[in-house]
Amino acid sequence: MSTTASATPSEESSPTTASATDDEPVASKEARLATYLRERAEAGDMYFKSKFIADDVNLSSKEIGALIVKLQESVEDLSIERWSYTGATTWRVERTV
Repeated sequence: MSTTASATPSEESSPTTASATDDEPVASKEARLATYLRERAEAGDMYFKSKFIADDVNLSSKEIGALIVKLQESVEDLSIERWSYTGATTWRVERTV
C-alpha cells in the first residue's frame, strides 16, 4: 500500500510579498514606503508595526524594517523614530513641514 502526501492549504506555495518585489529597485520601494507614510501622517502622528502595513505597501515586514532605517536619514519632510518594542518595533512618524 502506497501513501502519498497531499499539500494542505497552509503548505501550498503561494506568492510572497518579498518575491513579488525582489526585482524592483530599492529606490522604488523606498519611494513607495515614503509616500505611504506621508499620506498616513497627513492628519497627525502615525504609529505602526511593519507587519501591519506590509500588505498595504506590498513589501515584507523585513523589507520595511530595512527601508525605514534608510528613510530616517533621507526623508526630510518626515520625522521617523523608533518608538517602542513589544514583540516588534513600533515606529512613530509625523510630518515636519
